[in-house]
Amino acid sequence: MTADATPALVEDKQRTAAGPRVRKGSAYPRYLAGKLAGAAVSLLAVLVTSFFLFRLIPGDPVKTMTGGRQVSAEQLAAYREEFGLGLPLWRQFTDYCGKALTGDFGTSYQFRTPVVDKITEALPNTLLLTGTAFVLYTALGIFLGTRSAWRHGRLGDRLHTGLALTLYSIPSFWLGLLLIIVLSVGIGPLPGMFPTGGMESGGEEGFGHVLDVAHHLVLPVVTLVAVEYGQTLLVTRSALLDEMGSDYLTTARAKGLRDDLVRRRHAVPNALLPTVTLIFINLGRTVAGVILVETVFSWPGLGGLFYQALSVPDLPLVQGLFFVFAAAVILMNTLADLVYPLLDPRVAR
Repeated sequence: MTADATPALVEDKQRTAAGPRVRKGSAYPRYLAGKLAGAAVSLLAVLVTSFFLFRLIPGDPVKTMTGGRQVSAEQLAAYREEFGLGLPLWRQFTDYCGKALTGDFGTSYQFRTPVVDKITEALPNTLLLTGTAFVLYTALGIFLGTRSAWRHGRLGDRLHTGLALTLYSIPSFWLGLLLIIVLSVGIGPLPGMFPTGGMESGGEEGFGHVLDVAHHLVLPVVTLVAVEYGQTLLVTRSALLDEMGSDYLTTARAKGLRDDLVRRRHAVPNALLPTVTLIFINLGRTVAGVILVETVFSWPGLGGLFYQALSVPDLPLVQGLFFVFAAAVILMNTLADLVYPLLDPRVAR
């Protein structure tokens, strides 16, 4: 065997061990098509579930709409005919699916306006609250998670991890009520400093209105950040700990790189995949808001609107909100799956 033939033989063995070679650029389109198809199936499943699930709620929406007034049987029948509640269930389902696929979720029973208009009206308020909290608790969780992992076992790591676990286990509505009692109502010598609820006091314009909204925003944002940052911290810490013993970090240190540079340039980017998943999931939940927190603080967002609709029950509004909540999470999960191959090309193989 000649020396020139040796490299070719080695290359053939490597190809055999690695399996059939995939043509460049052919893996990602198949990966993309599979993820998009899975998202479409999930959205259809949510559409079906949202129709049947909320019809299990006890109560008559038509009687609730009358507010306990004396109403004749003819008037009740007219209401049911107006909202399509007198139709057979299968007919209601086909009408709902047909309209929902065009973006029409019907008319709200209690507000007598299109569901899409009510969602559009409340969506900016939810994005303001949960979007602000999302940015803060994500940044705080990643920062403290990386520092805890890099100094794991020390006092700071134990304090951060213990506090994160404690706050993460506290129900958000309970923490919100506690903050209202202490910081809004006041307790003992401590006066109330923040509003008990709502989004604005009214009567303010311009920059004064911005300050008023920011003042109302403090307690619900603090509640969400306190409860949610621990999850990001723990996921980031765990992922980074798995990377700590890798050979490439030892090599980077052996080259004389500072410990801070090794962490920021090498360890953290390779440990971000689990955190990216969590970030996109939380980003999907941002559209849904946090129902209990918005209810406790009387925040006029999608979460508070869902609670209000559920108490009637306002079926078209509940179904529309449920679909929007689930669709946001599904779309964000799909987007995370599509970003993965950009961070690690092995995922799409």
